[in-house]
Amino acid sequence: MEIISVFDMLKIGVGPSSSHTLGPWRAAERWILELKTSNKFQKVEKITIDLYGSLSLTGKGHATDLAIMLGLTGADPEYIPTDSIDSIISAIKSNHILPFNNEREITFNPEKDIIFNKKFLPFHSNALSFSATINGRKYKSTFYSIGGGFVVKEERKNAKANKIIFYCTLPYPIDNGVKLLDVCNQLQLPISGVVLENEKSLREPDIIDSELKRIWNTMLECMYTGCHTEGNLPGGLNVRRRAFDMHQKLKGDLPYTTPQEWLETIRSTEVKFRQILKWVSCFALAVNEVNAALGRVVTAPTNGSAGVIPSVLMYYLVIENHDADFKHIKKFLLVAGEIGSLFKKGATISAAMGGCQAEIGVSSAMAAGALTELLGGTPEQVLMAAEIAMEHHLGLTCDPIGGLVQIPCIERNSMGAIKAINAAELALETDPNNVKVPLDKVISTMWETAKDMNSKYKETSKGGLAIGVNLSDC
Repeated sequence: MEIISVFDMLKIGVGPSSSHTLGPWRAAERWILELKTSNKFQKVEKITIDLYGSLSLTGKGHATDLAIMLGLTGADPEYIPTDSIDSIISAIKSNHILPFNNEREITFNPEKDIIFNKKFLPFHSNALSFSATINGRKYKSTFYSIGGGFVVKEERKNAKANKIIFYCTLPYPIDNGVKLLDVCNQLQLPISGVVLENEKSLREPDIIDSELKRIWNTMLECMYTGCHTEGNLPGGLNVRRRAFDMHQKLKGDLPYTTPQEWLETIRSTEVKFRQILKWVSCFALAVNEVNAALGRVVTAPTNGSAGVIPSVLMYYLVIENHDADFKHIKKFLLVAGEIGSLFKKGATISAAMGGCQAEIGVSSAMAAGALTELLGGTPEQVLMAAEIAMEHHLGLTCDPIGGLVQIPCIERNSMGAIKAINAAELALETDPNNVKVPLDKVISTMWETAKDMNSKYKETSKGGLAIGVNLSDC
């Protein structure tokens, strides 16, 4: 059974896309490691990269080429100062020199050496191949970015045929909702408690806490940055940032200087229904505006859906429970991560494989379930909330205009967040004995829907809004 940690589902990285930016970035890092392990790194004379399928079709709008260059320089997406990205890329483009892993310089022309192929490779629609020329011979390595920043090699396709067996080392292996509820009943623990027991087999408790705090602080800083940044987004659509304008009207007059002080001042604002809707939308928009501008975000479970989980968690902190502290944040993130892992194991979190139901739909389900536990729901109600959220995202297509993670992606995060809150409330008012559609059924239905969906609605910009609205219209 595949081991998926909460830290696999919630990764810190740079926007705008986990599959098209973070994944290729990590693939470049892994390729460098391959070269070093085989003692080829110092011998490389030339580098070329081939992009296939969705990575090629929407790669320019998703900054795939930029991410690859940054990965080849050895920069870490978790820690690179985002304001240095432009200068690094500009230097490579103008000088045609790549600081390879920041250890040696290689001649590199992005316009010629990053090749956008239209064809799809059979294993996955997000494929890229790195080629190194050494003494006139080419050494090629192919990777697949399967969503959420996860990267695999083609060899996994033949794992079953080659009788490769992966043993799960978790004390409580879980691959579906039924098993998760069984373990909750067995241990008499909420879902967050079960997830924590598994996480403790992978990391020390203090590391778990410090990393969860780092994830939350990144989310909070991202919302703060988005709400305090004015102007238009890059990319050519001239999309105006809306979080700034909404925030100016909502925030009131209380002073603050840090993201945490900002959170405290929001708690004192008006909380009528319309204001709540606006605040949640504002938080979600803020995150994905930062994401669209190559800012630092947390995949949740992807970059394109990164705004749903922080905005719903922020809703709980500033609206539902003013006494909430880290223990509540910790529970929320643990539950969200586990629900996301169920979708990854049973379906997909890749829009290139399943459309936007695999991104916004999954993030909404993750947030709905996590919020339900914090509001006192049982494990059965947590899974019910996740099911309700996904059920009403089934069939959602991925059709970004201009291949940019902006329209309709940014607004969809606010819609997914509101649906998550509504799903949680519906679940809390429902007897689990009356449930007609269990979570596992909606996960399998989502996967069948993904397989039936026309490929042009899977992050290719060949259908839907992507062709219904021209760049000139914007």
